[in-house]
Amino acid sequence: MKSGVSREQASLLPARVEDYVGADNPVRAIEGYVEALDLAKLGFRHAGRGVGVGQPPYDPADLLKLYLYGYLNSVRSSRRLEREAQRNLELIWLLQGLAPGYRTIATFRKENWAALKAANRSFVLLARELDLVSGTLVAIDGAFFHGDASKASIVTRKQLIEQLAALDRDIEAYGGTLDANDAEEIRHSGGGDDRGGGGDIAQKVAALMAKRAQAQVELATLAASGETQVSRTDADARLLSKNGQTVAGYNVQIAVDDKHKLIVASEVVNDGNDSGQLYEVAKAAKAALAAKTLQAVADVGYYHGATLKACEEDGIVAYVAPAKRTGRLQAQGRFTHEQFTYEAAADAYRCPAGSLLQPTPGRKTNTGGRIEIRYVSRKAVCDACPLRRRCVTDKAPTRTVHRWEHEAVLERHRARMQGAQALMRRRAGLVEHPFGTLKCRAGYRHFLLRGFDKVRGEWSLMALCYNFTRVLNILGFDGFTAYLAGVAERLILLARSAAATLRRASALAAGLWAAITEKSAIVRLRCGRAASTAFLPSLAAKPGTLACGYSGSPGYSATSSGIGRRFRAAPRAWCSRQCQAYPCASRPPPCARRPPPCARRESLFRAGRNAHRPFRTFAPSVPGTIASPCERS
Repeated sequence: MKSGVSREQASLLPARVEDYVGADNPVRAIEGYVEALDLAKLGFRHAGRGVGVGQPPYDPADLLKLYLYGYLNSVRSSRRLEREAQRNLELIWLLQGLAPGYRTIATFRKENWAALKAANRSFVLLARELDLVSGTLVAIDGAFFHGDASKASIVTRKQLIEQLAALDRDIEAYGGTLDANDAEEIRHSGGGDDRGGGGDIAQKVAALMAKRAQAQVELATLAASGETQVSRTDADARLLSKNGQTVAGYNVQIAVDDKHKLIVASEVVNDGNDSGQLYEVAKAAKAALAAKTLQAVADVGYYHGATLKACEEDGIVAYVAPAKRTGRLQAQGRFTHEQFTYEAAADAYRCPAGSLLQPTPGRKTNTGGRIEIRYVSRKAVCDACPLRRRCVTDKAPTRTVHRWEHEAVLERHRARMQGAQALMRRRAGLVEHPFGTLKCRAGYRHFLLRGFDKVRGEWSLMALCYNFTRVLNILGFDGFTAYLAGVAERLILLARSAAATLRRASALAAGLWAAITEKSAIVRLRCGRAASTAFLPSLAAKPGTLACGYSGSPGYSATSSGIGRRFRAAPRAWCSRQCQAYPCASRPPPCARRPPPCARRESLFRAGRNAHRPFRTFAPSVPGTIASPCERS
């Protein structure tokens, strides 16, 4: 029998975690892919966060690696991922020993739903760069996925009305029982027999009244929102029915490229009808593939005139199996509208007997919102027609054909579908592959989260992991990791280039500031020296007179340095009237203690301050006084 190594065996050089992960292990591809992403640009929370106050958060790159590994290995529960991070050697290597709690793991998936969608779109760009998508043909289809809600938790308007009627009947029945109990108590009150059976019935009636009030609130909510269903658990989940099966959940729409069956666009809706989804999904696929024109193929469930028209206007060539809505007429043995031929020149329909149906004035809007033109036959012609029994009825003596105002779109589509049988057979092999892989191999038949935003984020993880596996299988481990290494190298070069540019800009700014500071200091020094030479002679020549020409009685005085005389500072009115170079708004300039204001203003202007005020030089305000240094220069 084989035996392992003893657990008590001492080891001088313990094994590294790196040794437990092979060089071709797919977990290394996950590491390389996540490291090549710009998580801050994608919108992940805490991406690029520096050191701050409090405990640092987990790097979103590590949590994204954890989820990618989990979804690739059919492990989606946050509690299971928490356990795997502590015991799975591949995850221990991938997360470098980190073991986040299940709340942290679950919160990351809930809060970063938009970033997960962006990451899924960025992987499609990666596939485009690797030339793994053709960008010419996509197949579109939808599938139902169970939500985190039961069928009983979702009620329709009809069910609410029936529930209210049933509750009213029960309340009325319990009310009759209460009346009977009251009468019985009154009849036996003389004998002292108090059975006390009315208390339980009163509690039951109160519970029924509460249910009735809740049903009325839900019915009012439906009337206000225009919805037909209300969910008591997941507000966005709906009852979806197809082929006799009903699911409480969501309808997932995907567009699959024909080259390697990669999902290039997807959306999660809660409408069980696919007829209105063709254009939106095809437009998203066209944008993701950056294609000018795109062929989109879908099954009969997507046949809708308005969506076909929108596709045609947006450069999308749609191939959708036309719907057969003539079964009732065929069962009655009558002519269908397809057997009436439209003649564009005459703007009339020709019936199988050869007569014309002329258009009526005005337009009619049908229940679906389409504006139609009515073409009606003549009663006299129909009465004499030998094919009358196969065309009209006794209640309708004439035949009417309704034509959509954009019927030309449908006619071009019918002509296009004449030779599209091979393309329609190819559709099922393209679009059913992702759904079969996700549902049968991975077991992803339901969502764990509630609400449109969170469900869409979870679906983005599913689609990303599907595409990731496909690309890894197509390119192989070596080819995929070599491409990711090239992407990482380009990112490093871009980061170095940006850092060098930033350093050059910082050096230029520092040099410019140093030059400005040096010139400002020189200007201040020159103005200070000129002020001293200009003021002292004026003080000696005219005692009691300031350099600006003001002479007044002493009051508030300032002692000039080295002179010993006392002079009054010029009042505010004098400065505003005489000193045009410095109209002081707050206090008079102490001219005897510092250089003239114009000199200081020049130095400030040269230093880059007060750049919004133009610098001007002025002539002396008072004739006979000595000019300021600015004026003398």
